[in-house]
Amino acid sequence: MPTDPDTRYDPSLGRKFVFVTGGVMSGLGKGITAASTGRLLSNAGFDVTAVKIDPYLNVDAGTMNPYEHGEVYVLKDGGEVDLDLGNYERFLGVDMTSDHNVTTGKTYQHVIENERAGDYLGKTVQIIPHITDDIKRRIREAAEGTDVCIVEIGGTVGDIESMPFLEALRQFSHEENDEDVLFTHVTLVPYSKNGEQKTKPTQHSVKELRSIGLQPDVLVGRCADRLDPSVKEKIALFCDVPTDAVFSNPDVEDVYHVPLMVEDEGLDEYVMEQLGLADEALPGDERSTRWRDLVTRDRDREIDVALVGKYALEDAYMSIHEALKHAGIHTQTEVNVLWVDADEMAAEHEARITEADGIVVPGGFGSRGTDGKIEAIRYARTNDVPFLGLCLGFQLAVVEHARNVLGLEAAHSAEIDPETPHPVIDLLPEQYETEDMGGTMRLGAHETDIDPGTLAAEVYGADSCTERHRHRYEVNPEYIDRLESDDLRFSGYADNRMEILEREDHPFFLGTQYHPEFRSRPDRASPPFVSFVETILDRTAPGTSTTDEEVTA
Repeated sequence: MPTDPDTRYDPSLGRKFVFVTGGVMSGLGKGITAASTGRLLSNAGFDVTAVKIDPYLNVDAGTMNPYEHGEVYVLKDGGEVDLDLGNYERFLGVDMTSDHNVTTGKTYQHVIENERAGDYLGKTVQIIPHITDDIKRRIREAAEGTDVCIVEIGGTVGDIESMPFLEALRQFSHEENDEDVLFTHVTLVPYSKNGEQKTKPTQHSVKELRSIGLQPDVLVGRCADRLDPSVKEKIALFCDVPTDAVFSNPDVEDVYHVPLMVEDEGLDEYVMEQLGLADEALPGDERSTRWRDLVTRDRDREIDVALVGKYALEDAYMSIHEALKHAGIHTQTEVNVLWVDADEMAAEHEARITEADGIVVPGGFGSRGTDGKIEAIRYARTNDVPFLGLCLGFQLAVVEHARNVLGLEAAHSAEIDPETPHPVIDLLPEQYETEDMGGTMRLGAHETDIDPGTLAAEVYGADSCTERHRHRYEVNPEYIDRLESDDLRFSGYADNRMEILEREDHPFFLGTQYHPEFRSRPDRASPPFVSFVETILDRTAPGTSTTDEEVTA
């Protein structure tokens, strides 16, 4: 079919598509199911990418509170996106762009801007075809040049927000041959009080999906355990799919084991067969086992790391948890994360700091919790506890040094205290004229030069690194000379912008203005996290532990 002259939609882009929807309730793990499917197809030799559709009206996730949607994940091009894109990058081992995240806000904004520019030549602009064509266009353009595109539709089938997207998928399926499109539906299979796996929620969810013209080809049942064979048969009967198309996705201790679980179920083979890819796949004995080898690697050591933050929600710091896990895989270490609420540290959580082998202070915005974070940094500095500060953690390490080492009373970040007499952290110069909040920070991948002979150079094994950023404030250049005294050193920079700090009087004290956790992968652990964990392991080896008498309260 030719490109539509009004909507510029080209239905010829892309090759194979797997659409993943969810039913019954949100938070079922359809993103992990989608990512696991992509991982297995990649193991079989196919070039796989992914698209996450978010039906909210926000243009992107940048202005959303982590309590609303978990962490804001940053892509290499500066896109601020849903945390599921982080899962796709980690599972598929690819770097994505903001084009791989489609939101209602982004789609409507584009169509309305076109209408205002007169691009539709006076026609009535409607959901169909203008919005639906824009959705399909975005999916196809993201899929161009790949073998398989996994498309996850956020939310739950039946939500009013997702209706235009599901309608777009219905149209999409009619534009393609049957063997080029596969619909996977992830549903909940709960237990009744008497221990019976119940299929009714799945039946109703599929009924809702079919009412809008979509028939699932594959059903994945989320349950605490594997689905009983009789349950699979019942689901197949009432949902009009073959029994072979019903798969279990039971709970596992580690999400990185989900690809192994669904591979054992045969999901990858069924998907390839339905998409007509079985003959193109690598033979079983030639497929990559790298993922399985990594995630099943024995971990014969164990450490405790305190994560000092203000959002009491693991999803708010997902990439940090994953980066610590990756460092653990790399060093064959079980890394236990001790949550420390920066707001409650003095009253309830201070003991966790003293119990931890290392301390991580993550990024964040706003004043809440900053006093607790500064105190955690002081503790790490004065007790030689390995420390890793990320973004705001880097900035507060500067504040702590200014206050407690240099004696600059009431020194602070101008973001948190605009009236501070010593704004050692100040607004980026290019931000002074900025009015909009969304998409206006210093975002995405930027290169940092590293001084030779420093801890940072040892960590990266290079004289530069490229990492992802998300900040509006930086070290105030007017204070750099004063700050670089009494053993603090800025060892990484981008022109006159300070990017990395370290302490020469400390076994491991590293702060980064950027977010190294966003580039960490199971098979490519982030260098700062690896060095952080390795330092802890060296210090906690038998005969090298810090004694209680050495600790300064």
